[in-house]
Amino acid sequence: MERINVRWMAAVLLILLVGGAFFFCEYLIYFPTIFKCAWPKVSDARDEEGIDGRATDSTIRAMVLSDTHLLGAVGGHWFDKLRREWQMERAFQTALWLLRPEIVFILGDIFDEGKWSSQKHWEDDVRRFHRMFKHSTDTELVVLVGNHDIGFHYEMDWFKLQRFEKVFNASSTRIVTKKGVNFLLVNSVALHGDGCPICQSVEKSLIKLSRDLNCSLQNFQPGDGVKDRCDESQVYPPTRPIMLQHYPLYRLSDAACTGLDAAAPEERHLLFREKYDVLSKDASQKLLQWFKPRLILSGHTHSGCEVLHDNKYPEVSVPSFSWRNRNNPSFILASVSPSSYALSKCFLPEESTVIWVYCLAGACLLLLFLAHCLWMKGFLQCLSLCLLGKHKSL
Repeated sequence: MERINVRWMAAVLLILLVGGAFFFCEYLIYFPTIFKCAWPKVSDARDEEGIDGRATDSTIRAMVLSDTHLLGAVGGHWFDKLRREWQMERAFQTALWLLRPEIVFILGDIFDEGKWSSQKHWEDDVRRFHRMFKHSTDTELVVLVGNHDIGFHYEMDWFKLQRFEKVFNASSTRIVTKKGVNFLLVNSVALHGDGCPICQSVEKSLIKLSRDLNCSLQNFQPGDGVKDRCDESQVYPPTRPIMLQHYPLYRLSDAACTGLDAAAPEERHLLFREKYDVLSKDASQKLLQWFKPRLILSGHTHSGCEVLHDNKYPEVSVPSFSWRNRNNPSFILASVSPSSYALSKCFLPEESTVIWVYCLAGACLLLLFLAHCLWMKGFLQCLSLCLLGKHKSL
């Protein structure tokens, strides 16, 4: 009876140990980590004059992440795909449940192999994306295009671009307006400036958006006769835009970048290549002159960085959201009003922490097994001695 009880106790301990480690690492760990994050406060969030003259709560809560890199059929190992996609799904769903963002931006490189995937593989990747990043109607999901989605400049074509735009039901270059805030989405992959058909189309769209925004800022309404060039312009709220794109604006390197999610020290002084790691100087200056954004949010480098362009245009590089690219992924929480904004960073659980928990659980499991074996060995020795003693007495 004692032996049976010990076996039951060992089985219960085993189940608790394995089940507890699995439940903590795969579900529970995301809640206390993301629960520590909070929306930053904007001083002028309430009681502002609305566009129609009425007071309004004009702050919007925007969650910004980047570089999810869903693995494809060619280069993606099944376990790597399973592990990292589960991490992103649990992190995203937990963040939605705890933080309730009104809008979510993903700054490109949604897929890892969109630049060369077949139609069948593309549809499979899209299906997995919609499963991982499903959301309620209370949250709007806005996706930008990256070089891994349609290829670098020399790889992209109309088919890949239109396939991407069709899935996400929107042009890759446009303005999204929420509560009087203009979010400018830029297809930065097409800003090579070499006259390619897609580049010409994107640049033409950007010039028109720039004219429309400038006319709105100057309060020239269509048809008022004040300026002919504004007569047929689209009217937007009269606020400078927040610009979102995949490629960062031009900078020499990440040498000035600091923080827990900055590039590794040995990588920070590596010089960036124009049109590959960052936009060209010319394209960067054009965007700044056309739009004069009050904030730029970008991805691509997989590391965090804060840069001030021309001493007045702040840019924040958003790190990768995937464990495949970083041990400590993170995302941005932005509280934005028509005239101000505030940002905070929310870190996800570190992959190394999860690995250590599993290693510790494995070590405890091994010790439990050894203790059980030693106890059984001692029990059997005692039993054999007792039987041997009875045999001798007979």
